[in-house]
Amino acid sequence: MKKIIVADDEELIRKLVCDFLTRDGYEPIQAADGDEVLELFDKNPDVELFILDIMMPNTDGWETCRRIREKSSVPVIMLTARSQEFDELMGFEVGADDYVTKPFSPTVLMKRVAALLRRDSGAVSGASFSLDGLELDQNAHSVVLGGKSIPLTLKEYSILLKLLAAVDRAFTRDQILNDIWGYDFYGDIRTVDSHVARLRTKLGDWGTRHIKTIYGTGYKVEAIGSDE
Repeated sequence: MKKIIVADDEELIRKLVCDFLTRDGYEPIQAADGDEVLELFDKNPDVELFILDIMMPNTDGWETCRRIREKSSVPVIMLTARSQEFDELMGFEVGADDYVTKPFSPTVLMKRVAALLRRDSGAVSGASFSLDGLELDQNAHSVVLGGKSIPLTLKEYSILLKLLAAVDRAFTRDQILNDIWGYDFYGDIRTVDSHVARLRTKLGDWGTRHIKTIYGTGYKVEAIGSDE
């Protein structure tokens, strides 16, 4: 069974989410705050997904996600009672893969969980890609640039993989959103822009040279500037 850590300081919400996870065949592990999440992760390194409330005592969801990202690319879904765009952008800034606003439908949350786990497992096998000093290895689920490992979230990795697999082909924002987030994603299309911007930043000069915005359309990886 796939282990999933569920963190929320409201016991009723934790129990609700865990009941649905158990029903769908997962092994939920409960945590009441971010400190407990990090302790449980140390004891359960085979955890495959986190569901983190943002407003938790002690270490909040944002900081917890940051610290998870320092050592792991395990998918993270953020939960919050807020609906401001700032919260969503902050969640993606710290490395979250998805974002669900309370009150939420447990059925919809389970679909998000299944979609993230499906994409995570599907991304670890297949061809590798190389362009201008950047190496993406699907078997290792790794990205190396100039000999240095680049830590990416699952969504960032998936976007880069999609673009590298079809160099010089432009993809619309809708295509990227549907292929990577899924047709049942209810977020704003600007989510794609936020993730591409973070991807460019992490890849530095390579990102600036090769990840191109097609204005009014979407994005592509351009081979211009490649040594190959």
